[in-house]
Amino acid sequence: MSKRMLAACGLVLALFALPVAQAQVTIDMAKINCEQFLGYKIINPNDIAMWLSGYYNAQRSNTIIDTETLAAQKRELQDYCLQNLKVPIMQAIEKLFHAPAPAK
Repeated sequence: MSKRMLAACGLVLALFALPVAQAQVTIDMAKINCEQFLGYKIINPNDIAMWLSGYYNAQRSNTIIDTETLAAQKRELQDYCLQNLKVPIMQAIEKLFHAPAPAK
């Protein structure tokens, strides 16, 4: 095989080895229900809980996250969600923690 042939084969293999570009995914947090939250159907529940904590704390101009409180609230939310699978997660948080309703 010539050097050109080897180089061409190498180039073809390199192109196939490149990862396929993934589409950007967006999530409307207001549409996630308890069943989806508990079942890892959207993203990891820990990630959702962290995002929601940041969202509601930002509405209160609170920049401090107490990790023990966050863990306790997540467990309370999970317990509530087990009994209310179809309730939107943000509605569950508003009910449990008297969080302000999201701005529209």
